[in-house]
Order: sequence, then structure tokens, then C-alpha cells
Amino acid sequence: MLTLSGPGRSFCNGLPRRDFLKIGGLALGGLSLPGVLRAEQAAGSSSRHKGIIMIYLPGGPPHQDLFDLKPHAPVEVRGEFDPIATNVPGIEICELLPRLAQRMDKFSIIRSLVGSDGAHASTLCITGNRFGNEPPGGWPSIGSCVSAVQGPTSSAIPAAADLSIRMQHTPYNITGAGFLGTAHAPFRPDENVLQNMTLGGDTLNRLSDRKGLLSQFDRFRHEVDARRQLTTIDTATDQALDVLTSSRMVEALDLTKEDPRTRDRYGTDDPAALPYGYLGYQCLMSKFLMARRLIQAGVRVVTVSFADFDWHGSNFTFAKKVFPLFDQGITALVDDLHDHGLLDDVSVIAWGEFGRTPRINATAGRDHWPQVSCALLAGGGMKTGQVIGSTNSLAEHAVDRPVDYRAVLATAYHNLGLDARQATVLDLNRRPRYLVEEHVPVPELV
Repeated sequence: MLTLSGPGRSFCNGLPRRDFLKIGGLALGGLSLPGVLRAEQAAGSSSRHKGIIMIYLPGGPPHQDLFDLKPHAPVEVRGEFDPIATNVPGIEICELLPRLAQRMDKFSIIRSLVGSDGAHASTLCITGNRFGNEPPGGWPSIGSCVSAVQGPTSSAIPAAADLSIRMQHTPYNITGAGFLGTAHAPFRPDENVLQNMTLGGDTLNRLSDRKGLLSQFDRFRHEVDARRQLTTIDTATDQALDVLTSSRMVEALDLTKEDPRTRDRYGTDDPAALPYGYLGYQCLMSKFLMARRLIQAGVRVVTVSFADFDWHGSNFTFAKKVFPLFDQGITALVDDLHDHGLLDDVSVIAWGEFGRTPRINATAGRDHWPQVSCALLAGGGMKTGQVIGSTNSLAEHAVDRPVDYRAVLATAYHNLGLDARQATVLDLNRRPRYLVEEHVPVPELV
């Protein structure tokens, strides 16, 4: 019997953890494991599908320093940065975003994002609902909703994955499955999961004996089927067993498999870019690359958090470190999706929960500003090379074409082939809930 290395604890359903980590001949979707292995070898990856990569920028990024600069505003408003021209005539963005400026034709900017509830939380961006006004079980994330409505592309690949590291401010952390339950919880490849999914020791030597491997796979299939009849294995464990019998997830999470030139394009992780990175607020460039690899492997929705923008002090000092990293990561991701032929199928959304105050405070920071914010979008078949909406001369509020957060989420669902006004999920009371209430896709994007 092949086993994955790990301590021998038990799960609450009585299935020993050591047995849970065994690899064998579990049937996937009615196919025997040898058939699955042959299919994976032939295909190399999952079939083409629509996807979303949502990049959450915790803390509220300063819209007037990123995409909506006001060079003619008073000095206490305009800030330290100058706008630069992009490759789309008439569109200017921050001078610290030169890579994005060179690729503006592949992006769209929303300068008039409204509807923030002012909460310092990921809830609005990830669910479209207000923080703290939740039904029993909590609101499910966009990835969990997609899991419930569309299901996974393969029984060996989860429908949703969350690459965010855990942050000290709990509401920043990406909302999970909520009332949809653990069966639709985003897959989180933290260190323990990665270790458990990696074969080690002399197991690797046995893998060279393919005939013996297939025999062990088949024995394990029968054993697991027997366990499923004799014990209660919850859906999440059942799906995890399927994931562990496929090489695709392990391969997708192993960045050493990537071309070094591609890895260099994304840049190097810099946990110290912010002085409080030890609290979980880090600039991890590898997450952008891993997001593309997971989408390519068959995951439908990947969420990523990047840095922290709650800069009540030293706004421009932090921006000089973080903006160039974001510039490199987001453009490398879009270039990479394009190079792999995925950009038309994969929507990329980067945004935070609100904007920042127009007036710079006494500690050179900007405070919370729910009145207006910004978003950056690419891919997914959306119309790009444009700016949607505008704010007044001080970037205080939208004066043209206000766009609600929920309309952006409706657009993301639309790009997956889902009508957010029609598709529903059931809450714990069996009450149907729309994916997004009362909002249609942004017409300028679709």
C-alpha cells in the first residue's frame, strides 16, 4: 500500500489520518485509476474552461494614487506621485506602474466604484454582501457559489482555491463556504497540505514500478470502497481522496516545475516589503503564478490576497515599495495567461473594500473613504483598454457612471456563463439565494 508521509492522527469521522493519506486505485467519476492516469497523460491538463482570478487588496488601496491621480488638485490632496501616459491614448496612471502603463490595452479601470459598506473586510469583494449582516452559516464566497452551481471541472480538482495567507485582522481573510458547507469550501494549499500531498522517502522508488503501482492503486480502490460502505466519510474527505489520487494538483502547486524564465517574470516574494509582514500582510509574488497554474489545472475560481493598504501613515513610503511589486505581479499574470491562451477565458479582478481619503493626514497617510474606490480588470472576454467612470477634481465621489461592487461580481459570474439574477444557492433554511442581488453585469465590459 502506498502511503503519504504524515503523523497517524484520526479525523472526527474515525478515518485514520494515515489511511486518509494513502494513495491507491480510487475511481474518479466512474473511471478506474489506470484510465484516469492514461487520460491525464494524454491531456496534460483539464479541458478548457472559464475561470476567475480575484486579487483582494486588503485595507483599501488609495485610488487617487493608483489609477485616478489628480495632478492639479491642492498639494494636500494630490500626493507625491505624477501620472504617466499609457499605451492607450488619454489614459494615465501612477508613475510607479510602468509595466501596467505599457499594457493598458489589456486592462480596464473602474474609477467610480461605489457601494462600499465601509467595513474593513473581504466580504463585499468576495461575496457582494455587507459584512456583519449574515444569514446563519455566513455568506459563501464567489468560489464556493461557483462550486455549488457549476461543480468542479474534474473530481480530482476542486472548483475553488484560496491562496491567501492568514492575516491577523480576521475579517480580511477570504470568506469560505459559509452556509454552503465544507463540501464547497475553497481548497487552501497551506504548508501542511502541501507536505501531505507530496510522496517522500522510499515511496518514490516504488513509483518507478508502474505495474506494481497500478496493482496497489486497484487494491486501494477496493479498500476505500469498502470503507465508504462501513464508515461515514463526509463529502469534503471524499473529495480530498479524489484530489490525492491525481497528480494534477500536486504538479500545479509545485512551482519548481515552472520554466525559470517565467518564474523570474513574476519576481521574488518579499515578505518584508511591509514592516508588519509577520502579521500575514505580505507581498507574495509566487501567488500570482500559482493562481495561473491552478486555473490551468482545472480550478474555476482562485482568490489571492496581496499586501495591505491600510496606510493611515506613511502612505507614499509604503506605496513606493508595494506599487512596483503589484505592477510586476499583475502584468506578469496577464502576460502569462495570454501566452498560455487562457486570457479570453479567465477574468482577472483586483480591488479592495474601499478607497482612501482625498486629504492627506498629519502623518502622511490617507484614511478610510467608502464613498468611492477603484478596480482593475482584465481577460474573461471583457472589453479592455478603457476607463469606466470618473470622480470629481478631488477624487471625493463619482460624478460619472457609478459602478456598484455587485455589478462587477455579476460581470464575473456572467463571464463564467452564469446569470447572477437567475442562478441561486440554498441557504441553511433551504431558501434560495441569488448569487448577486439586483445587479446586472457592467455593460461597458461585456
